[in-house]
Amino acid sequence: MGEKLKVLVVDDDQRMVKTICDILTVKGYAAAPAYSGEDALEKANSEEPDCVLMDIKMPGIDGVEAVRLMTEAAPGLPVLLMSAYATREKAEEARLNGAYAVLAKPIDLQLLLSFLSILRKDESILVVDDDPQFCRTLKDGLEKTGYLVETEGEPGKVLGHMEQGYRLAVILDLKLGASDGIEVFREIRARYPEKPVVLITGCGEEMAPTIETGLCSGAYACLRKPFETAELVRVIEEISQGKLRALLGDTSLIRRFQGKSPL
Repeated sequence: MGEKLKVLVVDDDQRMVKTICDILTVKGYAAAPAYSGEDALEKANSEEPDCVLMDIKMPGIDGVEAVRLMTEAAPGLPVLLMSAYATREKAEEARLNGAYAVLAKPIDLQLLLSFLSILRKDESILVVDDDPQFCRTLKDGLEKTGYLVETEGEPGKVLGHMEQGYRLAVILDLKLGASDGIEVFREIRARYPEKPVVLITGCGEEMAPTIETGLCSGAYACLRKPFETAELVRVIEEISQGKLRALLGDTSLIRRFQGKSPL
């Protein structure tokens, strides 16, 4: 798993902070407490958390002002604010100051854990390509950015991987030896219609109709080989951000994702 995801939990209610920190610790996160906006700013600077969960209403510097100062110093830092009573106006102010979302109290812990799981990159990426060297290269590159990666060269085994657990995305070559990658794509879409699939190909213009078919049938994107790992990482981050947006969309008062390309 590597280093634990660091979560800073901020509230002037010390019992609630302790409860949330204890739960996060049990779930494998490195949870740090803070009890005021001033304390949170100091720890955000010294401990460099990966995520902040912070109450809006606190004595001294409140959560909205604290998130503004935090995200000025660390643009893109995921900060979830929480409140038992926030108005739409307060939520909009929080959004404008850099918050990802304002969540209602009492906190939905399963929602929080799901959010953190995506940030921690718990969900693996499946690379389907019949070139073992390409698979190794792509796997090494993606793993350096923190993603879990599985590879498969046999089209008939792809759905078996999907059944073993959730996959954040599938990276699928359109030419798999004697097999047609677009048929594998159709099998994935039939069984898992919402699964993001990124098509890849090293072929030229002769694949244009196949690429168009895939994109029209719901493929997330198509990258042409050779491509930089950073280009694929950008696409995967968009997919991850989309999942975070869907996760928060029905339960948060607001949502915002900074520094990423929109879907």
